[in-house]
Amino acid sequence: VQLQASGGGLVQSGGSLRLSCAASGRIFSTDNMGWYRQAPGKQRELVARITSGGKTTYAESVKGRFTTSRDNAKNTVYLQMNSVKPEDTAVYYCNAVVTYYSDTALITDAYWGQGTQVTVSS
Repeated sequence: VQLQASGGGLVQSGGSLRLSCAASGRIFSTDNMGWYRQAPGKQRELVARITSGGKTTYAESVKGRFTTSRDNAKNTVYLQMNSVKPEDTAVYYCNAVVTYYSDTALITDAYWGQGTQVTVSS
């Protein structure tokens, strides 16, 4: 199983950006999918999470500005970032709990994407 994130880049304060993360492999199902971020010198923190049923959780700092969604048929999670601020600058990582087919059984495990840089200029 692999997670491939895309959509990061440089954006001006107040602008918008959309991140995507697609899971691939011998996937049976995906459970929670989400986004974390890590700024220089800081710990990785949860930004947003979405369950397979569509229930969402957000960090207080992004509520009302960021929206996460998913396409279960494509095993893809999205993060729509609006009204971005310089303090949103970080490497963003996607995370997913995935059940996949091994040769003999179904196995559930958590996976991380490679990270995508988001830089917000003031």
